Amino acid sequence: MAGERVKLQVRERESRGSADARRLRREGMIPGVLYGNGKQSYAICIPERELRRVLTGAGGLHAILDVVLEGQKTTHASILKDYQQDPIRGHISHVDLHEVRLDQPIQASVTVQLIGEPTGAKEGGVLSQVQREINVEALPMEIPEHIDLDVSGMAIGDTLRLADLAPMEGVTYLDDPEDTVLASVGLPTRVEEPEPEVEEGAELEEGEVPEGEEASEGAAEGAEPSADEASGEQGEPRTTEG
Repeated sequence: MAGERVKLQVRERESRGSADARRLRREGMIPGVLYGNGKQSYAICIPERELRRVLTGAGGLHAILDVVLEGQKTTHASILKDYQQDPIRGHISHVDLHEVRLDQPIQASVTVQLIGEPTGAKEGGVLSQVQREINVEALPMEIPEHIDLDVSGMAIGDTLRLADLAPMEGVTYLDDPEDTVLASVGLPTRVEEPEPEVEEGAELEEGEVPEGEEASEGAAEGAEPSADEASGEQGEPRTTEG
């Protein structure tokens, strides 16, 4: 939901060392940094439950966070600029918050959600989401949580690009409208089984000669003798009577 604002109470921490960050995580706190908009930055920590509540609300990752440091009354309108996740547990391990001016546009990445079932999918086609996020520019209060793309009219072979996405008031799409492919419907991939191969050295059928080879002279069993061998005895020359 664009324009969602959430109050977030944070605490300033004394150091930015890795040892201090590990200690905070063990205590259920998430370390982070609040970067000022041309102002002072603060090393902060946020209760994990509080951070989870904020980021899973209606505004999601694009909510405007009214950050208040413990012991202060000043409110810092900020956005979640970046975060890191634990590679094993998957939870957020560090956050970067950036203070913004609500009257100046900012840039952000917004998720594209596909809506509907393509007609091509009902005919055996496969829907593929090629690009899941697009870059936009808008006022902080106008950044949408996500953008919907209706794919119900797509047939087999159809492609939807950024140019096909309905415009949103106050939001500028920054990516190339023609080169940015969002979704496509294609035919399912056919897997062809390879033809069986004859193993090298396989036994030949009786009487079969391997391809490219000829039987050696006289090697075949039962070969017929030549005319000269048929006439005359072995080892004696033949003579004719005078």
